[in-house]
Amino acid sequence: MTDERTGLWLVGARGSVATTVATGLALITAGGAGPDGLVTEQPDLAGAGLVPLGHLVVGGHDVAEVPLVKRAAQLADAGVIPHTALTLVSDELDRTCQRIRHGYRAGEERQADAVERLAGDIRAFALSESLSRVVVVNVSSTEPVVVDAAAHASLGALENAWAAGESPLPASSVYAAAAFTAGAAFVDFTPSTGARLPALEQLAERHGVPWGGSDGKTGETLVKSVLAPMFAARALRVRSWAGTNLLGGGDGATLADPEAMESKARSKARGLEAMLGHPVDGPVHIDNIADLGDWKTAWDHLTFSGFLGTRMSMQFTWQGCDSSLAAPLVIDLARLLDLALRRGEVGPVPALGFFFKDPVRSDEHRLFEQHRALAEWATA
Repeated sequence: MTDERTGLWLVGARGSVATTVATGLALITAGGAGPDGLVTEQPDLAGAGLVPLGHLVVGGHDVAEVPLVKRAAQLADAGVIPHTALTLVSDELDRTCQRIRHGYRAGEERQADAVERLAGDIRAFALSESLSRVVVVNVSSTEPVVVDAAAHASLGALENAWAAGESPLPASSVYAAAAFTAGAAFVDFTPSTGARLPALEQLAERHGVPWGGSDGKTGETLVKSVLAPMFAARALRVRSWAGTNLLGGGDGATLADPEAMESKARSKARGLEAMLGHPVDGPVHIDNIADLGDWKTAWDHLTFSGFLGTRMSMQFTWQGCDSSLAAPLVIDLARLLDLALRRGEVGPVPALGFFFKDPVRSDEHRLFEQHRALAEWATA
């Protein structure tokens, strides 16, 4: 591996997940923490030649102004990161903070101009930090489900709409367009639309860059992707699978909006039928409990039948810290998409499905099969 450095450009760079990413990278590099939670540090990916953790440089876009050191202190008070980390990484967080630029807010400027401005920020980041490549990861708030528009159907239609002064893209797709325009890889860690529009797929092809997504698999769905194949393999017919999710923090506040919640619920529900091999009654409820902060609880109740139709049931509770679960996966994705950039891959990378609830260009949702595919791709 050379001494090349790679940029990790975070959309939502002052949020909880992004702050945990920046803090974690700085702490690991300083020798103050181990690589727990990082899939790319496991032995089966050791031969992939991934960019070293110390060669990742963090920057990003956000519309908020809170300093990262203050955000990190809030997360330390909440138990997300250790208080001892703050003195070790405060200087690095200040340097990261200086690399954050103003993000996109609908109505502030023409959308075509915004894409060029955001892309210019990414190019300037790469130049000023002497970076060989940049990976953009969206960790901002979940958007409502997007209504199809004519401008989404092709790159030509999108460019015509922009030329007419229209703003047909949701914010997540604006950031994806900016990443592609800057020659960067893009991954959507949220269930937002991101690059999943025909017009943006064509834009990625034009600029010759890879992308992946969407919606990081960190909690309840992670457990489902292990348990559902177990029932299928044992020929135990799952008849219903209901889930209730309680979460706070920024994500909980965002998902209190029914339209944003619908986007998340659709993403969470997509893989279950594919893993079980038949339709199942599987309602998902998401509730905002502000007092939980960055912590989330999922309670699942499922019914199934066995030999001679005997009815049985199972319940489980998952409790976790959202940012601590998500942050290492964001780092993993940056290293893996950097590998895809070095290989010259273009378009969606299905092998990254291991990380997502709604993997692009992949119908595989079983966790261990996804992990095997990821390792084979990375070490090929």
